[in-house]
Order: sequence, then C-alpha cells, then structure tokens
Amino acid sequence: MADNAFQTMYRQEFIAKFEERQSLLRKTVTTEVDIKGNTAVFLTAGSGNATAKTRGANGLIPARADNLTQSSVTLVEWHDLVRKNSFNIYAGQGNQRDIMQQTTMGVINRKIDSDIITALETGTQFAGTAAVTATLALVMKAKAILGNADVPYDGNISMLITPAFEAYLMQATEFTSADYVNNKPFESAQKMFVWAGINFIVHPNLTGAGTATEICLIYHKNAIGHACDKGEVKNVVGYDDEQDYSFARCSSFMGSKLLQNTGIVQVRHDGSAFAATA
Repeated sequence: MADNAFQTMYRQEFIAKFEERQSLLRKTVTTEVDIKGNTAVFLTAGSGNATAKTRGANGLIPARADNLTQSSVTLVEWHDLVRKNSFNIYAGQGNQRDIMQQTTMGVINRKIDSDIITALETGTQFAGTAAVTATLALVMKAKAILGNADVPYDGNISMLITPAFEAYLMQATEFTSADYVNNKPFESAQKMFVWAGINFIVHPNLTGAGTATEICLIYHKNAIGHACDKGEVKNVVGYDDEQDYSFARCSSFMGSKLLQNTGIVQVRHDGSAFAATA
C-alpha cells in the first residue's frame, strides 16, 4: 500500500503560446472598406511632376492633363475554423471556448499582415545590394531614397524591422542617448515607436527573420492599398445541437496591392548574429 496519494492540480486560466495575435500593419497603409463586388479600385493622382509654364506666343496658357492611375485589388476570402465537441470542452483544462475564439482571431490578423507584407515586397527599390547590419547610416539612406522621390516626411512613413535590426539600433548612440532622443528605449520594451520621424514597427514575421537575409521595409502609407470587406474581420462563435459541438470561425475578405513603387524601399539586413544557437 502506498504511503502517498499526490493530487494533480490544473491551472484553469490558460497561458497563451508565443505567437503574434494582432495586426500591426493595417493602420500603416491606405485602407478601403466600402466595397461592392470583389474588387476595390484605388486612384493615385498627381501632376506627373509637371513644371510651371509661361504664357505662349499666341497669348494662351498651355494646358495639361492630370496624371491619374487606377489600381484594382481583387479580394480573396480567408477563414480559420476551430471545432471542439462538448465533451472535450467540458473535460478540457481552461476555458476552451475562449481559447478557440482568441486563436482563430490571431490566425486572421497574422494573415492581414502577411498579405500587406507580400504586397510591400513587390517594390523594386533597395537600400543596397548586400545584406548588412543596421546602422544610423542605413536607416538614413533608406529614408533619403524616399525623400529623393518626393515622398513627404509627413508622419506617414513606417519602417518594419526585425528584432535583430532593433537590437543593432539599441547600440547606436543616436537612438538611445538623451542628447538625441526624449524617450528611453532601455526602460521598457516597445513594439512600436517613433524615431527620426519614422514610425517603427518591430515585426517578428518579416521574411527571413533571424537569418542573414532578413527583409525590412520602409514605406509611405500611400504606397500600398489594402482592401477589406465593409464588415472587416468577422469573429463568430456558435454551437451545433445535432452533433453537440462548439465552433469559432474568423473570416475576412481582403487584398493588398502596390500603388506607388517610389514610396517603398526594401532594406536587406543580416540578423544572423542574433539567431538562437543549439
């Protein structure tokens, strides 16, 4: 006969696994939600870099046409569906219905960012041919490329960087010293911050993150169009009486497209020094 009868205790509040659960990028691009059918059309308009003219010899002012470009985005439906029977919900640890709802929302939010990143990576401007480590000079070069293309420094420029890119910036005096900045980056971890007039977002799901071929991106809000259905993300929780199961479904109809190539610069970055080792 055993002289011990140990009891196993299960914590009912679940602990979220490490994964991105929210969209970090939707507010950094031009978004259209009032859509009829499955296509959204974005209009970019300008003068075509026209210059002022003097009156002609005939006494008339030369006329010109505006430069108008229409870009169509086709929406695609994306879904994530989780289903659990009632016994598994009853016998399972933690609030299984809440887990279903939270995880399915996270899947769609990650898809939103993935869709936007894919469109951003169609841009054909690069801040260098080889992957290098982040420096003040690299950031300023990428920003200057946008400025040379008449992209306005109006607070709508964002830069998506990897954790490794941020780690290098944290070692730059111009990024951390009170002589240059008011915030104190070493006091608290921030996924989003403003520096040098750029809205930085540390994103874990950029292409090549943690490798020697990371792709970081700097762009203006008007360079990318993101279309989504008017109801935006739908998060539905329900129950089926006949089969006695509960479900959580998250759905969104969306599409993203490059609108102005001169408003995006890809920054090749080597983040391999900050990768985990076995």
